[in-house]
Amino acid sequence: MKKTSARKERVGAGGSLVDLVFSWSIQDVLNKDIYKGQVEKIPMTFSCKTEYLNSFIPPFLEELHTYLMSNMTVLDQAPLCEIKSVEKDKDYKLPKDLLYDVTLEKGKYEPEFGDLFAITDVRPKYAGDLDRPQRPYLIAHVQGIYTDEAGIPVAYSILSSKPVLDEYSLDVEMNTENRTRITLFAVKLINLKTNVRIWNALNRVQDEQSVDILQKVLQPETMDAENCIVCHFTKSNNSYLDVRTRISSSDLNEFQKAVVLRCIGTRECDHQNSFKLIWGPPGTGKTKTLGFLLHSLLTMKCRTLTCAPTNIAVLEVTRRLMNNVTESLEDHTYGLGDIVLLGNKKRMNIDDHDELFDIFLDNRADILDKCFNPLSGWTSSLNSMICLLKDPEEQYQLYLKQREEEDDEEDDANFADEEENFKTENGKNINNNQEEDVGDELSKVKQRKKVWNKVIVQILKENKSKKKPKNILSMQKQNQSNHNDKECDPPLSFEEFVKSRYDCIGERLCLWIESLYTHLPTSFISLEVARKMIKARESLRSFVALLQNVRSGVLKEVFNEDVMFNISSTDCLDLVMFNTSRINCLALLLSLPQSFNIPFFEKKWEVKRFCLENTLLIFCTVSSSSKLYATAPFELLVIDEAAQLKECESAIPLQLPGIRHAILIGDERQLPAMVESKISERVELGRSLFERFALQGYKKHLLSVQHRMHPSISLFPNREFYGGQILDGQNVQERSYSRRFLQDKMYGCYSFINVAQGKEDFDERHSRRNMVEVAVVSEIVECLYKVSVRTVDGFQGGEEDVIIISTVRCNGIGSVGFLSNRQRANVALTRARYCLWILGNEGTLVNSNSIWKKVVNDAKDRGCFHNAHEKKNLAHAITDSLIDLNQLNVLTNMNSLLFKEARWKVCFNDAFWKSMARFKNNELFKKVLSLLENLSCGQRQHDECRNVIGHDRTCSHLLECYRVDNQLHLAWFIDIAPMDNSHYYTQVVKVWDILPLSAVQKLADQLDVMFGNYTVDKMNRCKHKFTEGNLVVPMKWPMDSSSQSLTNSLASLSLREGYKAYPTNYKNHSKPQTGKSGRRRNWAFK
Repeated sequence: MKKTSARKERVGAGGSLVDLVFSWSIQDVLNKDIYKGQVEKIPMTFSCKTEYLNSFIPPFLEELHTYLMSNMTVLDQAPLCEIKSVEKDKDYKLPKDLLYDVTLEKGKYEPEFGDLFAITDVRPKYAGDLDRPQRPYLIAHVQGIYTDEAGIPVAYSILSSKPVLDEYSLDVEMNTENRTRITLFAVKLINLKTNVRIWNALNRVQDEQSVDILQKVLQPETMDAENCIVCHFTKSNNSYLDVRTRISSSDLNEFQKAVVLRCIGTRECDHQNSFKLIWGPPGTGKTKTLGFLLHSLLTMKCRTLTCAPTNIAVLEVTRRLMNNVTESLEDHTYGLGDIVLLGNKKRMNIDDHDELFDIFLDNRADILDKCFNPLSGWTSSLNSMICLLKDPEEQYQLYLKQREEEDDEEDDANFADEEENFKTENGKNINNNQEEDVGDELSKVKQRKKVWNKVIVQILKENKSKKKPKNILSMQKQNQSNHNDKECDPPLSFEEFVKSRYDCIGERLCLWIESLYTHLPTSFISLEVARKMIKARESLRSFVALLQNVRSGVLKEVFNEDVMFNISSTDCLDLVMFNTSRINCLALLLSLPQSFNIPFFEKKWEVKRFCLENTLLIFCTVSSSSKLYATAPFELLVIDEAAQLKECESAIPLQLPGIRHAILIGDERQLPAMVESKISERVELGRSLFERFALQGYKKHLLSVQHRMHPSISLFPNREFYGGQILDGQNVQERSYSRRFLQDKMYGCYSFINVAQGKEDFDERHSRRNMVEVAVVSEIVECLYKVSVRTVDGFQGGEEDVIIISTVRCNGIGSVGFLSNRQRANVALTRARYCLWILGNEGTLVNSNSIWKKVVNDAKDRGCFHNAHEKKNLAHAITDSLIDLNQLNVLTNMNSLLFKEARWKVCFNDAFWKSMARFKNNELFKKVLSLLENLSCGQRQHDECRNVIGHDRTCSHLLECYRVDNQLHLAWFIDIAPMDNSHYYTQVVKVWDILPLSAVQKLADQLDVMFGNYTVDKMNRCKHKFTEGNLVVPMKWPMDSSSQSLTNSLASLSLREGYKAYPTNYKNHSKPQTGKSGRRRNWAFK
């Protein structure tokens, strides 16, 4: 197993947590009461640091246990892969250091550092599969990852709970005659990385006598000490005054300026430790304010750690700072070396954030590592260019000499091959002394060859360092082709040599210049040196450009001042300019430092440590801040989204050495940290340090002007969650801030869209869903430009132009689950800039008696309440969704969307339902429902069955068969039925069955019998037709009408004025006015 490099973060003190998890049997893991009675409520104040940290341990372990138990219940969905081999690590030692190196088959699961996975010989479906009599419960913790040169994992270092090879009595790589090879699987359970880091922070030995920032969290004061008595009148240093001037001239609002000034003033105090709480409700410019604050701290050379609970939050604040920094840079990218972003490249998607490339630690370490490479880095490239500028002729002669040596070496190699072949053919051997002589000679040749090859080859490689690698095979073919071409190519001419070398070395030197002034901390490269380097880079590029334009045949003479006087006057001026450029470029390069006062780096991790030690601003997640304990002390700690961070996790950065002040930025009225265990939730494990301070009356500095939401969107959350303390900024009050993305009142700035026909169910992961609301949302967004779909929890801190919320819940008891959480509702309702459209079931939300009842009632009061089915396209989307959900009984109810515009009542025979259940074809259902909708509206089509059943049968006057598709027809007829809550009879559509044309004759026989029992009056009423334009409308008759009068009237072709038969709508029982005989009437319908 090849291990070219390894990344191992040994467990250290956290090993006790891994050991504890290893000690849990499968029964312990599944025992939900394992910590019952041990978990107590976390206090609001503490007497000492040890008590403070220890108070989190029981609820923390309960939460970890609950999370592991939860994942055990869904093992059939857990990522897994096959184990190829298991080998004991060199540090393997009984009884506890059960370290192994394992290789895995490529699959859906690629373990990450900190993963806890089960090792089993079956693909588990449930927890019991992991613990069987012959195969006991065995788990492992990923402690390191071996990677190849491309950074692709090739093997993993794991710590096992039990000896792997003993448990399975074999090495899974072996397959002997006496044993059958057992296939082993690695099944992911959870990742312990963050948990181990929290555990280590909670178990750090405390010096109770030391006065540090952690001491301030024990019993927070009701007011923060922002006005230190000692330093209140001493804030007069130049950097502080410069920042004050910059703040006053910025585009921050008055509340934001006040917050930044207070935080900067706190930094200046070195007489006491303190906390600042910045309260940033949605849209109040929290991130903008923080970006400005961090930029100010950067200019003041204040070493600051900025962290947040999630990668998304870290990236957001880092981007904001970079916007401020890049706008203020005066000397290209000089100064970026004082900023570092620390994190996982894959999880942060750094490749998608070009603006963060230069400050991401892994990228910086790669670049600086190459810069200080002794063979091809800064010093080598600088000296090579200086030599080339001074005396290109000497360099050219060196090149020719090297070519001769290469030819000699190739001849020697050919001769050696021939000699070896001769020896093989003659069965002779060379003694050891002869071999040593040949080896020494070849060694000398190779050593001389390195003089130039190392420079040129490395230049070519490094010039491609920022480009995407080509396919390996194609690169090998290209190299082979180049080698073959080289064998027959003649040496370069002087001009070819000079131009190619200037081009290659110059490009690489420019790259190193830019890399050094970009990536070195400003404490290692002064502004004066950086400006010289920038000037040298520009001069070098200008010179190389002039070089490429020098006329062929005169380049050699231009480097000889004596020959310059013999050059024609035509070329003289240009060549004098060229030579002047060369001399100036040489002078600038000679003025640059050959080296910088930095340590010698053997490993890339040493470069990373150097960057972290000497940078001013570091950005990372709260969890990743655990990597910074061994670096230089920080002055200031900034935690963004602090209200979304469990207090026990904030203990990680709060114990970093040197921190004097901490700034917590957040909003406790938005989402808190997620807690899986109900027990831990009850004892306030999810409570943040920010919230605890706020509950104790600690002063919060409010950002009280929101610049995100249209006033119609901010109105409800401002009133409901913030007591009206938030003001709308001038920008959102302007008329231009009102946007219309779709043309309809329903799609205004703020709407509640009632989806009464929704259906709540569960997906394969047991999460609730409402596919009807999904269909409505899909229909709405079809015309919108771009859609971003996320859960509410994944949206905190984000914003979009248009937000569509699906509340999902649709039930008769008003159950809305976690939707009732006010903090979650606050986040959901405050993400949109221009339009917020809320989809939900009015009845469910009103019956919930939660915040969502207020949302619905507020929308009604403001005229922002709409019914989805009132829009034709949304009604069709709902209908299609109900068909897909097989909710035909809902659709065929006369109060459904299908019959929203109906004039005819539609009744169904049992045979129809049986046929529909038998077909189970959604496309067929849609065609049938379309026919039914048309029938209910009075539309009619040609009957294809008249010739099949004949004209002399009773049913031939009533039975209709409409084509559904090529095989099936819808059989229906007009019948008479009493109107609901009325003294009238009315015509109705009776849908009998769906059947093939061949079965119509049999159906006709059945209906002949049924129609034979109808009276003449009833038959005449069934046959009667009344049309309005192209539509047939139903008729109605009073129940006390004379049979004889009715019969005579129906026999006529027109209705006489005053006759008691009326066209009607089954939904409208009112009696219309009569008009003249035979005249088309316009009836009013609902």
